[in-house]
Amino acid sequence: MGLDLLIKNGTVVDGSGMPRYRADVGISGGRIVEIGRIRAPAGRTIDADGLIVAPGFIDGHTHMDAQIAWDALGSCSCWHGVTSVVMGNCGFGLAPCKADDREWFARCLTAVEDIPTEAMMAGIDWSWETFPEYLAAVERLPKAINYGMYIGHSALRMYVMGRRGLEERANEDDLRRMAQAVEGAVRAGAMGFSSSRATTHITPDGSPVASRIADWEEIDRLVGAMAALDAGIFQVGPDISGGEAQRVFLDRLRRVALDSGRPIMFGVLSTRQGVDPNAWDYQTRYLDETAAAGGRMFGQATTRSINAVFSLKSYLPFDGLPGWQALRGLPLAEQKARLSDPEVRRRLVAEETQMKPRDSVLQGAARRRPTLASPIITTSTRCSASIGTILRLPLWQSRAASTRSRQSSICALKTTTGSLSSQSSTSRLPTFWAFSSTRGPWRPFPIPGRMSARKWGRHCRPIC
Repeated sequence: MGLDLLIKNGTVVDGSGMPRYRADVGISGGRIVEIGRIRAPAGRTIDADGLIVAPGFIDGHTHMDAQIAWDALGSCSCWHGVTSVVMGNCGFGLAPCKADDREWFARCLTAVEDIPTEAMMAGIDWSWETFPEYLAAVERLPKAINYGMYIGHSALRMYVMGRRGLEERANEDDLRRMAQAVEGAVRAGAMGFSSSRATTHITPDGSPVASRIADWEEIDRLVGAMAALDAGIFQVGPDISGGEAQRVFLDRLRRVALDSGRPIMFGVLSTRQGVDPNAWDYQTRYLDETAAAGGRMFGQATTRSINAVFSLKSYLPFDGLPGWQALRGLPLAEQKARLSDPEVRRRLVAEETQMKPRDSVLQGAARRRPTLASPIITTSTRCSASIGTILRLPLWQSRAASTRSRQSSICALKTTTGSLSSQSSTSRLPTFWAFSSTRGPWRPFPIPGRMSARKWGRHCRPIC
């Protein structure tokens, strides 16, 4: 029998850890059926000479919950070899959701992920309320890549408790209903349940998201609902403040892993130099110790520094500070006018730099000097007045000419305030989070690092 597709003469990188090798790949019925020198006929043949042939990547941490409503390709992930994504991370999601709460949910995603609320309200066909209904809606959408998703804690809490979910401890009836919803979601096809304890996760008004209000007894109850089914993963956005607070978090998370028997994933493993330079070490030791005790806990880590692009038309890392909150409530033109005043800029900088390093939004890259820390403004750019794309960055200066001098001599926050106010068109600032550093030891991750992909039902390494 002939093949449906034959990929010839490619260089195969199969994700097993073996060296790359030259081979043909035969596909039939949507499955790889042969690898080697293939002479069988095929309905379609692709000459991959000079190209890499590899399994698709799994991106284990995305927030594409809304994007799939208008982007069938899942761009730009698909452009980089991603063929499967996991959504609903960190307790965020669009289901379960009552009709009256749709805009609130969209605004929460805007606050954390900077997805425009207007785009979500216009681009999503809100045809669901429950999580199983959301899964069915996603299933009906045209898709070029595979999707899996968690039921999110913040969404679930708001669905069951309403606005009480942002302020109160759950009562017994709340817990019962939430546990039932988690069970129903997993039975319907959810990958599991997600939550967040990260202090950076806030609502549009600067309050903690609903999952951060929950106590650990609530976490135990909801993860326990998955344990009763012997199915589902618990994913959690961790407390990344460092020091004793993170150790307490990891201790409690390990108890959940051991008591429930469910696999747990958390991110982000990092050096986090400015808060706790040894964080990466004890985080990985917690994983080893949990495994030795019989639990399953896995850390996610970025393979490169995280970058973001900010402007006055997006959320900024400083928006939660009182002085910035007052400024950001003004019309755009007035914000820029205020930022042109050196005294206003001085007060805004002072407000941030007088905070404790752990509370600073600029902590990380320069030990405990928040003014030189993350996000480091490596280059300030003037962008086109058209904001149709964030990839348009004219007047990008060369690395040699500008980056070193700017990093060494300009306070990041002062650079930000000055650049935001000085341009007649929309300013966008490329930034890099200094969660990790090349200083210090390199620690290779062992083969069990692939367990994350296996838990998602795949056998290739995830982008994590």
